[in-house]
Amino acid sequence: MVEPPDDPAVRAEAALTAPGAPYAVVRAEDGSLVYANGPRTLREFVETTWAYGDRPFLVAESRSYTYGEFFAAASALAVRLVDTYGLRPGDRAVIAMRNHPEWQIAFWGAQLAGLVAVPLNAWWTDEEFTYALDDSAPRVLLVDGERLPRVARWAERERVRIMTFHHHGATATGSTERSIERYIERYEDLPAPDPAAAPPDVEVRPEDDATVIYTSGTTGRPKGAVATHLAQAGAAMNPGYFSSAAALCRGDIPGRAPAPVTLMTFPFFHVAAFTSLYGVMAAGGTLVLTHKWNARRALELIAEHRVTTFSGVPTTALQLLDAATESGDELPSLTMLNTGGAAAPPDLVRRLTARHGERVEPRNGYGLTETSGGVLANFGAAYRAFPDSVGRPTPATEVRIAGRGGRALPEGEVGELWLRGQALVRGYWQDPAGTAEAFSDGWFRTGDLATVREGRVTVVDRIKDMVVRGGENVYCVEVEAVLHDHPDVADAAVLGVPHPVLGEEVAAVVRLRPGATADAGELRAHVGASLAAFKVPAHVLVRDEPLPRNSTGKVLKRELRGPVQAHIRARANADADGRA
Repeated sequence: MVEPPDDPAVRAEAALTAPGAPYAVVRAEDGSLVYANGPRTLREFVETTWAYGDRPFLVAESRSYTYGEFFAAASALAVRLVDTYGLRPGDRAVIAMRNHPEWQIAFWGAQLAGLVAVPLNAWWTDEEFTYALDDSAPRVLLVDGERLPRVARWAERERVRIMTFHHHGATATGSTERSIERYIERYEDLPAPDPAAAPPDVEVRPEDDATVIYTSGTTGRPKGAVATHLAQAGAAMNPGYFSSAAALCRGDIPGRAPAPVTLMTFPFFHVAAFTSLYGVMAAGGTLVLTHKWNARRALELIAEHRVTTFSGVPTTALQLLDAATESGDELPSLTMLNTGGAAAPPDLVRRLTARHGERVEPRNGYGLTETSGGVLANFGAAYRAFPDSVGRPTPATEVRIAGRGGRALPEGEVGELWLRGQALVRGYWQDPAGTAEAFSDGWFRTGDLATVREGRVTVVDRIKDMVVRGGENVYCVEVEAVLHDHPDVADAAVLGVPHPVLGEEVAAVVRLRPGATADAGELRAHVGASLAAFKVPAHVLVRDEPLPRNSTGKVLKRELRGPVQAHIRARANADADGRA
């Protein structure tokens, strides 16, 4: 007789993945693992939520939706997109707005209509929006009033219809010869949805594309990661598996706990938001939304709605804990603190445990746009014991630590983290070269260096030249390209520097042309005119000497970190002297 393993996580996985169990997996024709049970499309997934009826789903300051109201609204929108707009399965539908409840109506309306949803970063500039719109060629734009001026010129040029949400008198500034108003319809002007109406009768297959979510590659050009319905359906199963495994590790029975009430601070366009959202929807839980992040307001919402789960980047989690400590709030309803989108500092879980003991379960994990969200997770006692780890993979995710030539390295050795599984995207939109570079025989090369010990993955460094600022990816080459566009700049290098709250900040080292006079403020303003605010360097060091390079011409950024840190310290000291 074989003795059961001592590790609770291993025992939980064995119970949940046994033949006939909810998270059993099978090997697909392409070699990847897929869940044997569960939905095969996002349409199947969302249709099951209709059964939750009058349970509250989306709670915001503007208004709230029950599951029944949400599904009726999404179905009505889907019918309009098909019958009135003439859209067909495979057409792209861009979604660009704040975390309004109607973001979810727009997204799921697109899914019920068989469209390919293209969520765009709501913080992008006009230029960034235009690139993604040209690349994805959508047939409809579903945007809020704040985003309307940034996309109106493109929509008028391409004669693409716009549906606006939370219009609030927004105007399409910058329109050209033709009146853009003829292409705009206000969602608020539509008739109230019929609660008995069904979604349109369209065929949605597992192999059809469901989403195109833009990320940036090493070239700095945004790339659209294309996920099929089968991939997104796998992503929708993953959080349920982690919740069930966590329950078993605590000694509980999965599914017996009350439905979660989750305060989520991830922007909806971020893949980390999808992971949180899928978990809430699968359990019939409630999603509490904030118009804009504010730690004190978050404490009020947690108390008002009896929030059980906080979900956000480590930055917001740390700020929440600070605010709770300062106000003496013991967060009595909270049972889970879930972070993602960026590496969580080990101090976060230590602070949580020191103040709340084991009452509030910590959870973090690992996921990328290319994995459709979280595919590894670390939770509970294992997280407290191994706070540097990102945890174990889902049953439908395989991990390889790859050395040269992709060969698997022995346990404990550092190599590139490769992933394979159901939730992986099929590649990049209209980018076969980029797809071939990142994917091989079903494996995705993450660009992260990691180790595996006893099944737990620990990410130790990044190969890709990227800064993660408060959960948002900033690709250095993209910022460098904008700096190089300034007429005074002869050379530039961008790198990340540590920050106690954001994790990292963006810094730039710039060499000016002879006789040039641009200063740090002007260079930051130049970057801000083309890129989103979170990509603008917080620190700019202007120097006269050439940037250090190796024999192939690559900038040796490790030699710049010391001067940049010295520059930051000098500025901090000067500011302190000025305040004294």
